Amino acid sequence: MGELSFATAWEVVADTRGDRLALYNGGVSRTWAEFEDRAARLARALSGAGVDAGSNVALALYNGNEYMEAEFAAFKVRAAPCNVNYRYVEAELSYLITNSQAKAVFCDHALAERFAAVHEGLPGVSLWVHVGDGECPEWASAYEDLIAVSLPAPRIERKSEDLWILYTGGTTGHPKGVMWPHENLMALVRRSLAPLGLELPTTVAQYTATLDALDALTDPPRQLAASPLMHGTAGIGALFTMFQGGAVVTLTSRSLDSAELWETVANVRCSLVSIVGDVFCAPMVDALDEATAAGHPVDLSSLRSVSSSGVMWSQPIKDRLLGHARAVGSELLCNDSLGASEGVGFAGKESTGDGDTETATFTLGPNAAVFKDDGTRVEPGSGEIGLLAVSGPIPIGYFGDPVKSAETFREMQGQRWSIPGDFARIEADGTLVLLGRGSVSINTGGEKVFPEEVEEALKLLPEVSDANVVGVPDPKWGSAVTAVVELIDGAEITDQAMVDGLRSHLSGYKLPKNIVRVDSVFRAPNGKADYKWATATAKSSLGID
Repeated sequence: MGELSFATAWEVVADTRGDRLALYNGGVSRTWAEFEDRAARLARALSGAGVDAGSNVALALYNGNEYMEAEFAAFKVRAAPCNVNYRYVEAELSYLITNSQAKAVFCDHALAERFAAVHEGLPGVSLWVHVGDGECPEWASAYEDLIAVSLPAPRIERKSEDLWILYTGGTTGHPKGVMWPHENLMALVRRSLAPLGLELPTTVAQYTATLDALDALTDPPRQLAASPLMHGTAGIGALFTMFQGGAVVTLTSRSLDSAELWETVANVRCSLVSIVGDVFCAPMVDALDEATAAGHPVDLSSLRSVSSSGVMWSQPIKDRLLGHARAVGSELLCNDSLGASEGVGFAGKESTGDGDTETATFTLGPNAAVFKDDGTRVEPGSGEIGLLAVSGPIPIGYFGDPVKSAETFREMQGQRWSIPGDFARIEADGTLVLLGRGSVSINTGGEKVFPEEVEEALKLLPEVSDANVVGVPDPKWGSAVTAVVELIDGAEITDQAMVDGLRSHLSGYKLPKNIVRVDSVFRAPNGKADYKWATATAKSSLGID
């Protein structure tokens, strides 16, 4: 069967545990045997279109069973699946398909009109696959028709160095395709196996034995991917879940529907929910509050962990969630991690509701460090700021961009590190405090201000629902700290009271010089800030060209 890749591993699960649940979306379930068969038929269609080892396959899809099936199909022919943001407009879609050199594109029916406008300018794509309802365009093939008419592809030898490509969000520049070898992603599963006394399998025989051991120790995980599979938080988590012989569960709603989420957790017995910070968890907790007040508390008995990565997940919101879990006897863990498309395991924080630390403080990961400009490490308690880095199993670089690859993936102190650009400091007790991405830091009066630090303080105010912080041109300060703020419905607070409420958390030079109020703060589907939008909104409101 060759080296251990995700396709080879998943085929083992299908062969040995074919009746087990693999996928679930809105009442449509797929067993592992069905998952494997459908993916094998799609793989035959990909092969027929010339997609093979070293090719890339773009997935312009919403969450659903089809996302994982298409990913499995790409893995089967040794192609690399590439995520495509479903919010992209025509020019952005054209850029990413061109940049990724995709030979095949799976596109959701809701995106068909956008792709219709650009597909003729993308001659490198040999197969367009239309997923979902609506009439299939003449330039594409219907997803279910391909499955129906294709025979399963024969299994082939594969390599552990085969790729999974994760495109960055591109909120501060063009998206870049982060190249993750299968073996490096699999190595990250070690942290979930080690507590069970299991070693990471590297061969098919070892993997089969690991599955047997997992079945003897615990139930297979069922991950509800509440956040988009097209982003790393849920996307990498789904790879881990399937590698352990579990199931990936998705919602039918194309924006967060907390009622559907909690109903699915209860009915499908999900053990893990993948979210992205407060933008997901706050409405989820509100829904729990409403259900409890109505006398119908949600059944959380199957839920063991809620995981988030990439944006702020405030302690008060975590505490509310954990309170609901404790009230129904569930031992829930909130797993808040600092990760990026370019690396996993920078830092983390586990919360159980007892004696947890404040928002935005973490424990540095075992393979992580904070480096100063001269390449030496920041010492705990020094007060110095440095760049957060992680070593160990990391990506091999950005697809087709050796210059950017060399800037982010560097050799230091005899090791290769991933350094995406996040600044942090380490307190005397070893606690890591994340400050934010240097590419969006604000230079105001000669001082550097990290937007996330100000945003975190703003969101601790009871009147504030969400906030972005940016710098706008200012004749006195060079760049003025400006807060784009969304208030909670019905909240009343003056701009000055808002600023005064930050003084106990922030130095004077970090306080906003301008407050811009909006009905809703725009965020990417993964919950991350869109600083381009925030800057344009702030400048327009303030009359700045």
